[in-house]
Amino acid sequence: MSEAIEQQLLEELKRLRKNAYAPYSDHPVAVIVEAASGKRFGGSNVEVAHFKSVCAEASAISAMIAAGERSIRSVWVLGPNDHPCTPCGDCRQRLREFGAGTMVIQAVDEHGTVTRTHTLDQLLPEAFGPQNIPV
Repeated sequence: MSEAIEQQLLEELKRLRKNAYAPYSDHPVAVIVEAASGKRFGGSNVEVAHFKSVCAEASAISAMIAAGERSIRSVWVLGPNDHPCTPCGDCRQRLREFGAGTMVIQAVDEHGTVTRTHTLDQLLPEAFGPQNIPV
C-alpha cells in the first residue's frame, strides 16, 4: 500500500507547479521544503531563454533562507506527470548544504501518492558538504 501526503500539502504543490515557468522544457516542477522548525517553503522552477534556469528546489531553499531558516528536515517534489521526479544533481548538492544525509525526499504524483522515498545519502552518496571545508 502506498503512502499519501496530506491534502493541503498536495494542493500547495499543485498550485506551485501551476505557477512554474517552464516554456522551454514543458517540465513544470514544484517543491516544498520543511525546515527544522516545521515551517514549510515552496518553490517552482523558472526557465529563461539562455537556459540558466532556477530549479524548484533552489527556489524553495531561497525562500527558506530569506525567512531566516538554515536547516531542511523534509522535501516533497511534484513533477509534471505521474513519473517520479527526483532532484537533479545540482539540487541534490543544494539540499546537502542545508540537510543531513538522513533527510527524507519524497516524489509524489497527481493524487498525492508517494511514488519514491529516498534519503539524501541514497541520492547523493559520499557527498561533499560543509564538513569538507575547514573553517
